[in-house]
Amino acid sequence: MQIEIVTLFPEMFEGPFGHSIIKRARGNNLLNINTVNPRDFTYDKHRIVDDTPFGGGAGMVMKPEPFFRAVDHITTSSVCENRRVILMCPGGARLDQKKCQELATYDQLILICGHYEGIDARVSQFLVDEAISIGDYVLTGGELPAMVIVDAVARMLPGVLGSHDSAKHDSFYNGLLEYPQYTRPREYEGYEVPEILLSGDHAKIERWRRKQSLKNTLERRPDLLEKFQLGAEDQKLLAEILAERA
Repeated sequence: MQIEIVTLFPEMFEGPFGHSIIKRARGNNLLNINTVNPRDFTYDKHRIVDDTPFGGGAGMVMKPEPFFRAVDHITTSSVCENRRVILMCPGGARLDQKKCQELATYDQLILICGHYEGIDARVSQFLVDEAISIGDYVLTGGELPAMVIVDAVARMLPGVLGSHDSAKHDSFYNGLLEYPQYTRPREYEGYEVPEILLSGDHAKIERWRRKQSLKNTLERRPDLLEKFQLGAEDQKLLAEILAERA
């Protein structure tokens, strides 16, 4: 996958994308990340990218021309039809696991990072395919949300994680929260690993994990269960959980 990030601060991405799984994915040519500075697409000697808002108001608004030119440069420089242009915006649709899985199907993502009081509305109206928010709060710029999207989408790409099935067990991947995980030592300061995980009975372990997944979701994010289609076995497990709580 090719990811192009349009940002005033390309140096912000050097640290987060130079370590761990993302670094390995880039080294294995599974993920190519490039930053484009909209200042390089201004035509005045001061490389101005913002101006005062029409109608008055506080703060500065980023001008449309540098972003249209930057995206045009990206799209004309690479032969790719399967791409998505996305604006980082607190007013956009909220990011979730389903959206990450969808974005992972594209060959190229172009992420536009705003700053100041925002970007001229013509960018969202006529340039991008969609706007995405990572939560109901406002940040100083779109750089951190872009990092979140890259990290979350990268996990969905084949070969990025150590195991093909790793992402499938993540919270939200199948609509539920993940079950609890344990490793050595078996006992630590009186806290022991659940005995069933040591039994070697894989069918019982899978049932226990599914039950714990349902239990965690019920306790922490009951709203997810309202949208989740429970099968017969899930309904039975949920009944057990409710009986135990009662």
